[in-house]
Amino acid sequence: MNRPRPAASPDPRAEALAHQVEGYLLAHTERERARQEAAVLCDRLPWLTTAQAQDLTRHYTEQRLTLTRSALRATANRAENLRREYEERYAALRRTLLRRHAVVASLLLLATGTVSATSALLVR
Repeated sequence: MNRPRPAASPDPRAEALAHQVEGYLLAHTERERARQEAAVLCDRLPWLTTAQAQDLTRHYTEQRLTLTRSALRATANRAENLRREYEERYAALRRTLLRRHAVVASLLLLATGTVSATSALLVR
């Protein structure tokens, strides 16, 4: 049966570069979306001069990008907190599981010893 091979781990530098490019593309897309929204807003205000429309577009874009950065930071912080909580929970569950396995192994060892000793006494 032909199973796909797991992908080789990429070079950390290449991975970092890919993340930078992805971040750049996302930021560029968000900036363009903000400019388009500003253009739609300016179209709804026909009395604005060209300079006023440009100024409004610049302010709107800056404000929108500031809000986007703030939302992304909040999301990243929440993700980090969740990761930490899950790791702590996983470690606690793992400790509990290891303790239970140790107890079961000890009980099995004790039972085996008891059965062995009992059978040795009964054989005599």
